[in-house]
Amino acid sequence: MSIGIVACGALATHIADIVTENAIDAVIYPLPPLLHNRPEKIAGEVDALLTEIKVKHTNCAVAYADCGTYGALDSVIKAHDVKRLGGNHCYDIFAGTSKIEELMESDAGTYFLTDFLIKSFHRSVIVELGLDKRPELRDDYFKNYSRVIWLAQQPTDELKVLAHQAAQEIGLPLEIENVGYGQLSSQVLALLRN
Repeated sequence: MSIGIVACGALATHIADIVTENAIDAVIYPLPPLLHNRPEKIAGEVDALLTEIKVKHTNCAVAYADCGTYGALDSVIKAHDVKRLGGNHCYDIFAGTSKIEELMESDAGTYFLTDFLIKSFHRSVIVELGLDKRPELRDDYFKNYSRVIWLAQQPTDELKVLAHQAAQEIGLPLEIENVGYGQLSSQVLALLRN
């Protein structure tokens, strides 16, 4: 039987690439990326999905960092005796914890983007915050931010245009850090080979 991977929908495509490149027999079960707007629901959704899939697979793993669950996800991980990706969020996985700490120390008002978030920015941020209907709230939401940093995994000209548009929509300057997959590949492989 294959490995079942409960994955953050924002990482699922990247994880599928890693699984394919390494010829790993795995099935990916993505959860909606919009759960990040309600992180208190992530642990419950992961728990329910693990409960459903664990009878179908030899092993299971969770492709989430903590993602704002403040340890609730780790309780689920422990209860199911599985492993998850390391770090507090995917930014740690892509850029490395020390790089994120360095960026935040230089400017605590940093708003991070990933390739996925750039592609889904209008739906994930603008619509979810209601800025499509109430654009005047933009400055209230983003008043404590001073810059946007795109942690670029697979930068393209199209994504660069979308990143600039996203930063412009929230009224902040854009900086680009080319980070690639960072630790994602090594962490996913470690999860699946244990």
